[in-house]
Amino acid sequence: MRVAILSDIHDNVWKLEAALGFVADCEAMVCCGDLCSPFVLDQLARGFAGPLHIVFGNNDADTFRITSKVAKYPHVRLRGEFFEEEFGGRRVAVNHFDNIALAVARGGEYDAVFYGHNHVFDIRRLGKTLAVNPGSIMGCQFDGQANRTDVASTFAVYDTATGEAQGYRIGSDDEVTAHP
Repeated sequence: MRVAILSDIHDNVWKLEAALGFVADCEAMVCCGDLCSPFVLDQLARGFAGPLHIVFGNNDADTFRITSKVAKYPHVRLRGEFFEEEFGGRRVAVNHFDNIALAVARGGEYDAVFYGHNHVFDIRRLGKTLAVNPGSIMGCQFDGQANRTDVASTFAVYDTATGEAQGYRIGSDDEVTAHP
């Protein structure tokens, strides 16, 4: 089973469209928060037909309207701020915040932990757990001083058969390529 992992869309509908086209054949999708505006939920739900699991981030300001829209899409599930699920026989936990998710990953209870928040693409093993930050669809990262630094839009796909994840980069021409 292939699970698409997106995070920190921040209303970048153009890069989201490129990512959705690339992951259309995945069996499930997880969004690790920061959709921002309610219309992003519509784009996600219309652009991905499989089960779509979403956690809230710190920039999902209009949670009332985001939540209201879910009723129109039976394949979309809002999961609050943290959830655990089994995908293809693998135990997965999801949270928006890197500090929480990395602590959960270090606990070794899950096969994989997905998270976002800091916009920094990162796939690494913490003991037996794969920690996956798909980076941001927004295409911008923040350093410790909250200064903006331009970086590529990125996302990841987790393969439950191998227990590994592959990152992808969306170029300025919206072409998707493998990201190391």
